[in-house]
Amino acid sequence: MHDLGAGFGYLLKGQRWVARHGRQYGFGLLPGLITLVLYVAALVALALWGDDFVTWTTPFADDWSSPWQGLFRGFLTAVLFVLALLLSVLTFTAVTLLIGQPFYETLSEKVDEDISPDGTAPESGLPLWRELWISARDSLRILVRALLWGVLLFALGFVPFIGQTVIPVIGFFVTGFFLTEELTAVALQRRGVDLRARLTLLRSRKTLIWGFGTPLGLSFLIPFVAVFLMPGAVAGATMMARELLGEETEEGQREEGGPEAGPASVGQ
Repeated sequence: MHDLGAGFGYLLKGQRWVARHGRQYGFGLLPGLITLVLYVAALVALALWGDDFVTWTTPFADDWSSPWQGLFRGFLTAVLFVLALLLSVLTFTAVTLLIGQPFYETLSEKVDEDISPDGTAPESGLPLWRELWISARDSLRILVRALLWGVLLFALGFVPFIGQTVIPVIGFFVTGFFLTEELTAVALQRRGVDLRARLTLLRSRKTLIWGFGTPLGLSFLIPFVAVFLMPGAVAGATMMARELLGEETEEGQREEGGPEAGPASVGQ
């Protein structure tokens, strides 16, 4: 239970950090806004021309009598739009992180510099194109894992009682885990921690990860909230990544050293 509260605490700390650093917050908003515009444009286009697309893909229904043709194609159009909405929710974080890789790398480095006792941040030493490739590849692998979980939970959702009570709760925890993996990847990838090692690291502290990612995932269900919480989520995930790796923080040293540690920290 302690880890569950600690995870939620990192989520709040991240939001407080960007609130105190307005320039970094505004900088971190840009990727989410770009992704939001792209997704809204795609959904609007689907709403306008989805019916034409369904008609084009179902030529076998051209000769069907009314009202069956309209009902069939209307149902397919509705299913297509619902699936597009679901896909947009599942991929929003990954796409935002991919688009915002340079933005969030800078934000994460600023957090590391701010809370590190020596005022430095780890660097990957890789060129930007290589970092983007690794991020895109890992995000795709995580998306495949998330979709497999989604299919399993969807099937279990038809089990009486359990499907309407337990399965949705499990779904939120699974979403929180994968969401946290995507966010901590910004800091951990910069430290040279590959995907397999990241997953092992996160599984070793699952309650900490759930405490951070589950409430964040629930808040992302509210339209547009993800855009405004993303910078703070990246900041909080960076702080949590330091704990997962056992790295010291300036705050932690002050707590361990007591009142006498204060001047030394200021001097740094």
